[in-house]
Amino acid sequence: MGVSLYKRLQMTHYNTIIIGAGPIGLSCGIAAQNSNISYKIFDKGALVNSLHNFPTDMTFFSSSEKLEIGNLPFTSLSVRPTKQEGLEYYRRVTQHYQLNIGLYESFVSVERLSNQEGDNIFKVTTSKETYTCNNIINSTGFYDTSVKLNIPGEGLKKVSHYFTSAHHLFNQKVAVIGSSNSAIDVALEAYRKGADVTLLIRDKTISDSVKYWIRPDIEARIAEGHIKVYYEANTCEITENHISFIVKNEHIQIENDFVYAMTGYQPNFKLSSVLGIEIDATTGYPIYNKETMETSSPNVYLAGVVIGGFNTREWFIENSKDHGDKIMNHIQKQNKYELKK
Repeated sequence: MGVSLYKRLQMTHYNTIIIGAGPIGLSCGIAAQNSNISYKIFDKGALVNSLHNFPTDMTFFSSSEKLEIGNLPFTSLSVRPTKQEGLEYYRRVTQHYQLNIGLYESFVSVERLSNQEGDNIFKVTTSKETYTCNNIINSTGFYDTSVKLNIPGEGLKKVSHYFTSAHHLFNQKVAVIGSSNSAIDVALEAYRKGADVTLLIRDKTISDSVKYWIRPDIEARIAEGHIKVYYEANTCEITENHISFIVKNEHIQIENDFVYAMTGYQPNFKLSSVLGIEIDATTGYPIYNKETMETSSPNVYLAGVVIGGFNTREWFIENSKDHGDKIMNHIQKQNKYELKK
């Protein structure tokens, strides 16, 4: 379909372009390869870029077998694999399948074209090349887009929405904003590396979602007074030397060197809009077919946690790694595919 059009454009053509080289993007590539469908995966960062930017000492919540893709075993030294084991596993998967991937290649624009027969072809421009394709899969996840505080001082260099390691926090006054796993992990790690840690929690308690093996640790550190905590705290301003917040109408200002605003993440709604995908404004849920993963924009599909909208605790690697197979089955049934050369 559309052969004459994309040949006339003289651009590299693939049946399917996959945006995002995380675990689910890789599984989509494997599904395409197994179906003999031409494809390319590209990502603005490194392979499994979100995982690459996770905390250095992070362990997965899931066991290793639940993180497996492509029917390749994931062995780990413990029940829950580490970040480094995950990086090694997904590198080996990519090498094993010799997946067609463009890394550090950012999405720039997309244009839907039509030939005289009415066949749809996309022209996708990246930071490195322009391609044509019949189908697009958005598997960008949500970790790259942080939820902002929208307060004065959030743009200072001392403020971060991401955390990798804590060595540089030794003997520093650190404020951690948030109550879920990421915030608790940062608070504990900073404390263990010798930081003076203050935890600012908007709710009345620590989140119920905190890992069950982590909760006793943070509760003990708070009870001992080693980590200070303010509940029902709303941060209102950050300066070079202080952080200000309100607790029950009381304005509090404390000295501060670093701020970690672990306030959560969300899908790239701007990309979804560019791809023509309808999004529910309240929930952030995209409109898509759960059986085929095709969205309200024909020939545009979603895969992975990006389908969760604002609810980032609903979808994970283990319950979305079948999305690639669903998509490729639908592409084949709709005769929307070009065999690989």
